[in-house]
Amino acid sequence: MQLYYHPYACSLAPAIVAAEAGIALDLVHVDILGAPHRLGDGTDYRDVNTRNYVPLLVRDDGSEVSEAGIILKVLADLNPTSGLAPAVGSPERLLLEQWLTFLGTELHKSYSPWLFHPEVGATAQAYARDLVARRYAIVEAQLDGRTWLLGETFSVADAYLFVMVNWAAAAGTPLDGFPLIRAWFERMKARPKVREAIRNHSASPAAKAA
Repeated sequence: MQLYYHPYACSLAPAIVAAEAGIALDLVHVDILGAPHRLGDGTDYRDVNTRNYVPLLVRDDGSEVSEAGIILKVLADLNPTSGLAPAVGSPERLLLEQWLTFLGTELHKSYSPWLFHPEVGATAQAYARDLVARRYAIVEAQLDGRTWLLGETFSVADAYLFVMVNWAAAAGTPLDGFPLIRAWFERMKARPKVREAIRNHSASPAAKAA
């Protein structure tokens, strides 16, 4: 399978889940900082994905899956024994669905595009940072008494949350007031498969070839 990615993008979450699940992915770099977005061979990314953003998962049968939260569940369900997602139809799965939706719509989209595009203005960015802090307060409460976001089992929700927490320093959304999130973040960075995914995902095509 192929995962279209960029080192700064939320495609890191599927890369983490694939590593944790033991699923091999061919990472295809997309230059999302250029206009138009292009692949390494110069192909306009819109010719591959009309939505023009990453991640995009192309399965072995050629079918495509977009949207980070959906890709995470698809990858986890390919290896149910990994425990990365509860069984479909279970109460635990419903909880996972709620958290993935919260992370995607309430936290992820408070970062992007607002905190990565200074042209939106200082007022909009200040509002976004305040919103992020309020969303982190919800995550902080959820982590009270829990090792991982859903309890004692690492899940795809942790992989998705890692993306935004990893952006915090660069985006100016301090974690000083969230000790449980900071401790969780250290646990995440200590996971061997998370470190492996970060290495693979952060490498540019040139770095990989070197």
